[in-house]
Amino acid sequence: MKDFWLSCGHHLLDRDQGGGLLLTDDFLKVYLARPELVPPPEACATERDLHAALLADPRKPVPPEEIARIADPDARENWQVLLAFRDHLLRHRTLEAAYLDIVRRGLKVPHLFLNQLVHVILRNALDDCEDPYVLRAAEIFFRPQRMTLHDGALIVADEETISGKSPGPVSPLVSMLGIPAAADIDVMNADNAEHYFEHSDQFHVALDLSGGQRGHIALAQAMARWVRHLLSVDVDVEPFTEATNANFTWYAGLDAEGTKIGDALWNGEELSDALRNRIVGLYRLTFHDSSGVMDALRGEPVYLILAVGEDKVVRFKPQNLLTGLPIEAMKA
Repeated sequence: MKDFWLSCGHHLLDRDQGGGLLLTDDFLKVYLARPELVPPPEACATERDLHAALLADPRKPVPPEEIARIADPDARENWQVLLAFRDHLLRHRTLEAAYLDIVRRGLKVPHLFLNQLVHVILRNALDDCEDPYVLRAAEIFFRPQRMTLHDGALIVADEETISGKSPGPVSPLVSMLGIPAAADIDVMNADNAEHYFEHSDQFHVALDLSGGQRGHIALAQAMARWVRHLLSVDVDVEPFTEATNANFTWYAGLDAEGTKIGDALWNGEELSDALRNRIVGLYRLTFHDSSGVMDALRGEPVYLILAVGEDKVVRFKPQNLLTGLPIEAMKA
């Protein structure tokens, strides 16, 4: 089996009999190595002692008064945020259960921590996947993507990777996306797809998400795996290209823009060309077994809408794929 996404830390975690991720001390220690939490030379004794104590025992209870004694206010805030997140993870048997509790209750968690949690859970959900197109499409779940239209194709590339500037781009794709020349980004194709596993943590492969293309289909497969892993519900997700004749009995926007478009379609509004041009992907989700689906919607498909913002960045919200489904367990 080919490995990928080593940077998510999945090797540091254990698994229960159901395949869920069990929190380990080694995984918690990774957070303590973050630059925001490593005490600088000028840190007070309380902060240094706390960091050392947690390295020795990452599950050590930390009372609020101990944090209050840290001299630097920014450091106090960083520790409060981390320990609140750590304690949330410790209260749940698996990381999957911790994540579901966050999205069900709408708990406030820093985007960085939430994306890291999605990253490692998705790595677990895709553990046996050897299709590089599905894995590359799944990066959209936890990393914003810059989109561009090139020769009639919708191309997405990792926003963080391409955020640098270069005075002298060396290829058409680099020039088009504003990528530093050193990034050497290519669009995934039949010739280079198998090399994905060699550099999966570099996030420097672009993907064609055009309707009917391999990337469009691969994202649908990744979404089905995500739902199955977290909700234990088998679904099919089918990409399609035209929403005009769809009966939007139930829909979920996969991002803020997609939700706006779904609301407009739900209300029977005619989409403006500007809104229509923001649609990146349309998908139809159906349930293998509708016994857990809300009574009024059994047998009905769920339409999923992915769109791009005005800044040409796609910000996928994987939580919407869970909370947006008409499943009784998610509405409890």
